[in-house]
Amino acid sequence: MHPLLGSAADSVMRLAMTDAAIELNRPENFFNREISWLAFNQRVLHQALDPRTPLLERLKFMGIFSNNLDEYFMVRVASLLQQIEAGVSKRSPDGLTPAEQLEQIRACLGPLVEQQHSHFYRELRPLLAETGIHLLNYNDLNRTQQRYLDQYFAAQIFPVLTPLAVDPAHPFPHISNLSLNLAVLIQDDSVGEEQFARIKVPNILPRFIELPAKTRRRSQQPIVWMGVPIEQVIAHNLSTLFPGMSVIDWFVFRVTRDADLDVKEDEADDLLLAIEQELRKRRLGAGSVVRLEIEAGSPASILEILMNGMDLDPQDVYALPGLLSLEDLMSLTSLPLPELKDQPWTQVVPKRLRRVQMPVGEDLQRSKPSEESEDIFTVIRQRDLLMHHPYDSFAASVEQFVAQAATDPHVLAIKMTLYRTSGDSPIVQSLMQAAEHGKQVLALVELKARFDEENNITWARRLEKAGVHVVYGLVGLKIHTKVVLVVRQERNQIRRYVHIGTGNYNSKTARIYTDLGLLSCREDLGADISELFNYLTGFSKQRDYRKLLIAPVSLREQMIGLIDREIQHAIAGRPAAIRAKMNSLVDPKIILKLYEASQAGVEIDLIVRGVCCLRPGVPGLSDRIRVISIIGRFLEHSRIFSFHNNGQEEFFIGSADWMTRNLDRRVEAITPIEDEAIAAELRAILDISLADDRLAWDLLPSGEYQLRQPVDPETPHSSQQQFMNRAATTR
Repeated sequence: MHPLLGSAADSVMRLAMTDAAIELNRPENFFNREISWLAFNQRVLHQALDPRTPLLERLKFMGIFSNNLDEYFMVRVASLLQQIEAGVSKRSPDGLTPAEQLEQIRACLGPLVEQQHSHFYRELRPLLAETGIHLLNYNDLNRTQQRYLDQYFAAQIFPVLTPLAVDPAHPFPHISNLSLNLAVLIQDDSVGEEQFARIKVPNILPRFIELPAKTRRRSQQPIVWMGVPIEQVIAHNLSTLFPGMSVIDWFVFRVTRDADLDVKEDEADDLLLAIEQELRKRRLGAGSVVRLEIEAGSPASILEILMNGMDLDPQDVYALPGLLSLEDLMSLTSLPLPELKDQPWTQVVPKRLRRVQMPVGEDLQRSKPSEESEDIFTVIRQRDLLMHHPYDSFAASVEQFVAQAATDPHVLAIKMTLYRTSGDSPIVQSLMQAAEHGKQVLALVELKARFDEENNITWARRLEKAGVHVVYGLVGLKIHTKVVLVVRQERNQIRRYVHIGTGNYNSKTARIYTDLGLLSCREDLGADISELFNYLTGFSKQRDYRKLLIAPVSLREQMIGLIDREIQHAIAGRPAAIRAKMNSLVDPKIILKLYEASQAGVEIDLIVRGVCCLRPGVPGLSDRIRVISIIGRFLEHSRIFSFHNNGQEEFFIGSADWMTRNLDRRVEAITPIEDEAIAAELRAILDISLADDRLAWDLLPSGEYQLRQPVDPETPHSSQQQFMNRAATTR
């Protein structure tokens, strides 16, 4: 049986065999959220296992899998442990208590991590060596190479190391989050007593120490890079750290701590200060330890010291065969070996924007403005414009929009939300420039964007110093929506221009995340977004919007209403269908409504990249629901919702997934699409994605994901490749 399934297959069989009407809200009708996430990360790992993936990209996915797991433990596992400690026994929709969920997580994780490490050592490491990338062990080196590393240790590593003894006079030291450490057993020969010491591997030095060309042995194999893990260099020079002592043994270990922020917003006088205080705690690693990773074969004596020192149970320990912290392998993907990577993709400037003035961004190669040049506002006035990133250029569209607004003398105000942005964000620079030009500029910065809090605080302070009015969100809600409003004086009228997107205003992720964005000057959208900003910054209690679906105000009710309308069409014998693309599908009420729609005869196709708690394809329950997940070189992040509406198909795009947090605890904006050409483009995106037979996985009723096999192995249908081809030839 598949390791992530448990007894799910049996539940499906019981459902399929019953003749009675199926009760919708039963635990067996839902997949567990945490286990579904592990299934998603397993699909990520498959990219590292798949020989069709270029070698250095396989190494990248190996690192992404490990990095994903770190965040999973720091947030999801930590939350379950907190619930157990607090005595919470509330069951998840699939019927599991927090303790039962943890038990299933541990059962699923063991085989996955074992598969990851086994594949790295048996497959990837030898393949890397064949191509000239030699990651060696210290013991494999010749004496010349070892002598070089010993000298490197003395000059570069030894001065920054601090061995910490553990004995009655020295309490167990604090182990920082995600740090790599050596547990060392030493012995004082004069008394014959074993002692324990901990050495933190300095993260300011490279994880893998490269050997210079002069030390490399001659070989028939090519050598592009050769090196060893830094912890092995330290381990083989322990005698210099403990003179007069005998080193008995050493093992590498690593801890993961609860890193979620605990901010009592309703009690905080200053949210910025409260977040900063919590960030200091995170940097100090104040959260409790939720995972101990240690090299397999570590003696019981070392494990006992570590577990007692960090108050851990045996089930919190993960013994791993070989290198820890495999995400550090991603550093090797920067080696100059283009033949081992995906072919570079240069974002395409949409045709309608190619005559726009003021080129921005390194990826744009355009001539200087001419008499035929247009400003971006002229282009938007002609017709709404849809961008599909990373196929369409983010720099030439979104960044250009904000950059021109910052310098245009007719622009009076710019307002935008910032959930996550890059460290060198051109958009933030444009906002500061706009404020310097005397425009009214508002930036709504979400301080609680997980793991980006510190970055957002830095930019918030810089924006404030430049004269931008910065607002830090609402108590109890995250501002997750992606919107920009530009107010412009045009002759005798005020016109509002808007951008509504599915992704963050982040130039770096815009190169690797698939997202959609709409540029428009429709008055109804401009009025809605104006009122949305009033809701976010003032005391407005606006509930009715002209076009936008806004969470937590009305989005849930309106989505339920759109599904209900398809149900009524089906009951009346009319064609009825729902197609949707999102990151996650978790909300029980939405899932139950989709089950109801399936039973009524609505055909439903869902593209859900990550967590999906809906069980598709169950006879009598969800036999008209199909779910796929697409995992490829770009991270699928766009959200599209399509409702057939008896042939009058309606499309929506925006920032919200069908998750309870998006519908009830975040501010989100979903916009209808009323331009027929844009609707046709969204229809094509869904058609191409649903037909994918290279990157797509079908979710089975059992909970297993099955990778689709190409109809023609010689010409697999990769949706992401097709989008690149379309952008290069038609956009």
